[in-house]
Amino acid sequence: MTNASAAIWAIAAASAAGVVVRPFRSPEWAWAVGAAALLLASGLVSPGDAAAAVAKGADVYLFLAGMMLLSEAARAEGVFDWIAAAAVRRAGGSGPRLFLLVYLTGVAVTTFLSNDATAVVLTPAVFAAARKAKADPEPLLLACALVANAASFVLPISNPANLVLYGGHMPALWPWLGAFLLPSVASILVTFAVLRIVERRRVSAPCAPGEAGGPLSAGGVAALGGVLAAATLLLVMSALDRPLGPPTALAGAGAALLASLLARRSPLALAREISWGVLPLVAGLFVVVEALERTGVIGALAAALRAASLENPASASAWAGAIVAVACNLMNNLPVGLVSASAIGQAHPPQLVVDGLLIGVDLGPNLSVAGSLATILWLQAIRREGEDMSFWRFLKIGLVAAPTALAAALAARLLIG
Repeated sequence: MTNASAAIWAIAAASAAGVVVRPFRSPEWAWAVGAAALLLASGLVSPGDAAAAVAKGADVYLFLAGMMLLSEAARAEGVFDWIAAAAVRRAGGSGPRLFLLVYLTGVAVTTFLSNDATAVVLTPAVFAAARKAKADPEPLLLACALVANAASFVLPISNPANLVLYGGHMPALWPWLGAFLLPSVASILVTFAVLRIVERRRVSAPCAPGEAGGPLSAGGVAALGGVLAAATLLLVMSALDRPLGPPTALAGAGAALLASLLARRSPLALAREISWGVLPLVAGLFVVVEALERTGVIGALAAALRAASLENPASASAWAGAIVAVACNLMNNLPVGLVSASAIGQAHPPQLVVDGLLIGVDLGPNLSVAGSLATILWLQAIRREGEDMSFWRFLKIGLVAAPTALAAALAARLLIG
């Protein structure tokens, strides 16, 4: 290994560790941007190559911005609190029914608004619902964390990592559903079953019946309408094989502006509540992966992927998905998705293998709290509510939930052929 390659690997490792650990409570984006700046300053990446790497993510940035605007508009206008309160009322004092309703709500939010929305916005609403129902919040909060990844490949829009792995150009909707609908159902059902069994004592405890709640405000109706309209628009764009970023950004901006106007609030106040740091985080990671390509490691991974795919595509799909699932918990799934995308671009493996990689990138993070940005954001959300989840407590559940759901999803994908 040359000195330049060793330096690139050291910077990449420090960046990944910083994003996961956040020493001194530093923001995640600072480590990715800092790594990109250091690579530029040291001459390990040229300004032109860095700019080209950042530009690759244009559709991803627009998609994320639109989703964050939609989610924040819905949160600010009480849409998620309204949904959570409705779940408490429908539970009728039954702990198992409340758990099921929260899980199904998480499936819907993840599917149509992305896993980050489930982690950031739904989680506090679920905590409030648990407190109102006098239920143990931990199983309900774990449901939010695990379903955010388990349901994140139902649709292309369900996880930003999907756009990252496919290099910003998603497959059309109908081929996507043909490949991932059955694996998604398997993932969702197995994850539910594991969590329901592991947490059966806490889930089985009765809870207080919910009280009748008021209707949504005019701003809340506008925000909910914007969410539904955006979901419909994105399904149409996916079916037409069009980029998802621009329509998502326009839908998010439109919904946020309308909801703010109806609520007589400044749209700037809403925008200030959004964690915009996720955009430079992704941009910085694109630059880091561009540098890693220069070390030859991605070329070696691509060669191994190509050889395995030629020998046995089904086997290659399974082991590739399993390996990246583990890697997500060492590096976080965004950089793993970027590396996988680069390897796919060089190896050109069969679609079956690409799909196995995507399932691993999306579902592998259920192993630990370090696996995905969504899970890290979920951990921050529950800490703001006075709750916490140790690394080992989450890992104890993840060691059961992640491998079983991953095996079920990969097996379902292989069954499709």
